[in-house]
Amino acid sequence: MGASLIEQLRQVEDFRTTDGRRHPLWLVLILVIMGTMSGYIGYRAWGDFVKRHRRTLIEIFRIQKHGVPSDSTIRRVVMGVDFDKLVAIFNQWAYQYVDLEPSEWCGIDGKSIKGTVIDHEKSCQNFVSIVSVFASKRGLVLGIEKFENKQESEIVIVQNLIAALDLKDAVFSFDSLHCQKKLAS
Repeated sequence: MGASLIEQLRQVEDFRTTDGRRHPLWLVLILVIMGTMSGYIGYRAWGDFVKRHRRTLIEIFRIQKHGVPSDSTIRRVVMGVDFDKLVAIFNQWAYQYVDLEPSEWCGIDGKSIKGTVIDHEKSCQNFVSIVSVFASKRGLVLGIEKFENKQESEIVIVQNLIAALDLKDAVFSFDSLHCQKKLAS
């Protein structure tokens, strides 16, 4: 087995200045991932997750001196982290668990990220979306990719993600966006 997710997250470059930095970047990122996996979405929700599970998190991660990060710290980290680097590291970590059986089902879908809308007033808004590949039987996310709807197409992102993950002999479940003649081959 390869590196743990924490070891992988330690590779993400910390963009913050050393002044006032109380929590390592990997810790904030792993707490966001854990919160998201537990159904908490958004800065305040992640802060609530951290507060609610404070004692357990301090014990598991041996957090000392400053305790768990606040929702404002989580917000600053999420807004400033190099998301492309984070996605690459996550996909590299997740790929080590990919050993799909023939004809295993994978669901692929894109979701827009609330709060990333640019040009609110215009009819053609720009926003960030995430496409994920989910192995249904295993309950694992195999890979994710980010895109902006004005710059890229979900169709192309899905094709690139399938190619990058080298998923062969899998059965894919898509939404109607991907049901086009050109894509059937």
